[in-house]
Amino acid sequence: MCEQHHAARHILCPQCDLLVALPHLEHRHKASCPRCGTTLTTEWDAPRQRPTAYALVALFMLLLANLFPFVSMNVGGIHSEIELLEIPGVLFSEDYASLGIFFMLFVQMVPAFCLVSILLLVNRAPLPQKTQVILARILFQLKTWGMGEIFLAGVLVSFVKLMAYGDIGVGSSFVPWCLFCLLQLRAFQCVDRRWLWDDIAPMPVIEQPLRVGVSGLRQGLRSCPCCTAILPVENSVCPRCQTKGTARRKNSLQWTMALLMTSIILYLPANIMPIMITDLLGNQLPSTIIAGVILLWSEGSYPVAMVIFIASIMVPTLKMLAIGWLCWNANGNGERDSERMHLIYEVVEFVGRWSMIDVFVIAVLSALVRMGGLMNIYPAMGAVMFALVVVMTMFSAMTFDPRLLWDREPESNHEETQQHGK
Repeated sequence: MCEQHHAARHILCPQCDLLVALPHLEHRHKASCPRCGTTLTTEWDAPRQRPTAYALVALFMLLLANLFPFVSMNVGGIHSEIELLEIPGVLFSEDYASLGIFFMLFVQMVPAFCLVSILLLVNRAPLPQKTQVILARILFQLKTWGMGEIFLAGVLVSFVKLMAYGDIGVGSSFVPWCLFCLLQLRAFQCVDRRWLWDDIAPMPVIEQPLRVGVSGLRQGLRSCPCCTAILPVENSVCPRCQTKGTARRKNSLQWTMALLMTSIILYLPANIMPIMITDLLGNQLPSTIIAGVILLWSEGSYPVAMVIFIASIMVPTLKMLAIGWLCWNANGNGERDSERMHLIYEVVEFVGRWSMIDVFVIAVLSALVRMGGLMNIYPAMGAVMFALVVVMTMFSAMTFDPRLLWDREPESNHEETQQHGK
């Protein structure tokens, strides 16, 4: 059935391209795609006050976390303590500027920038509309790269590794950092992409009839990847956010496979080369990722050994295999099982960042373990290689267009979006 609809009441699912009519939502309810289950929009009560409060407190906690000692270590009467901002300094001093840059960007600068952007946008700061558009575009592109909570997990793993050598303590900034991680995640959760873009500028009006339950590609429509506006396929630039786009990401499979092959090439030296060097009483002991897992297991730290094994060995390997399988299926091979392949894609998207945990463990150990002639820990080239593997696999998953998995599905009508309580 074809009817004339206003685009503002409809959305093209960004994951499967199904056109969905949005129902009226009560507070704290969300609209999900009836075909793939992707959350399309969420109706929050106090949509300005909630993210504002979380973002403000999170930024205050971040400030406190950078002002005081973070963690400390005592070995044989020798005391060492570090602040968060000292970690990249140590990495720079050891000629591992790339790891220091990773830490500054992913752990500190990206989350802080996103939180400031949220405050400016949701509170309608008196900024030119062009500036608001630029901030919103950067916000939704960068928020995936904030890794404060992954760094916190790396710190906890570091504690377990160091307990065998001495006494470990937490400083005054440790609790603020934990609170910052929780609050910034909550702030991101309370900002709905569709609501925020509608607040900046109205969605472009579509003149042609819209058919609910039919993919946008079959109607000559596409979704703006940034602001979710529904646009005719021939419109290469979104009039609202100025983002360029096509009905399907251009050369998506080629880019995904190229980045995947790059990560595979880097993965071999990342596992063979030492990721850190422990200088114990003048004896330098290089350690690879698998050697670290074996050492933890032999010392009885089974849960931590499993966490490192899963995050640093199993997840990257399975992620690379999964991305290859997704590309193979999206290219028209194998059985048409879009739901299962979409689930695999969602898992790949979610777990990919957590492989960075081992890199952050090395960053903490390198900064904290400075005991003169007694014991020192230094980063090694394997850590850089592994960090690049994680980044390349993340880029590979981002360039993959999940809508390709659904393009082989026969045209059929779906029930309108259901509401699910949060």
